[in-house]
Amino acid sequence: MKHINIKVTGKVQGVFFRASTKAVADQMGVRGSVKNEKDGSVYIEAEADETTLEMFVEWCNEGPDKANVENVTVVDGELKNYRNFEVVKKNLLW
Repeated sequence: MKHINIKVTGKVQGVFFRASTKAVADQMGVRGSVKNEKDGSVYIEAEADETTLEMFVEWCNEGPDKANVENVTVVDGELKNYRNFEVVKKNLLW
C-alpha cells in the first residue's frame, strides 16, 4: 500500500473532475480524497498498490471529457489508511 498526493492543473474545476475522480477511484479500489483548491487546481490524496496508483495517475492526466489537464504533479506521502474515497466539498472559510 502506498500514498501519493496529486495536484492537477488546467481546466479542472466545473467539469465534474471531483465526481469523475471518485467514480474512477471506486472502480479501481483507490482510497483517499479529492478537493478543489482556491488556485483553480484539484488536489487528490490516493492510496492503493503501486500498479493501481500508476493507472489512476494516468487517468488523472486525462480527466473527464470536459476537462483540459495541463499538468499533474505527484508526490509520495505518508500512509493515512483511508477507508474509502471521498469528495471534499468547498471549505467554508474561503
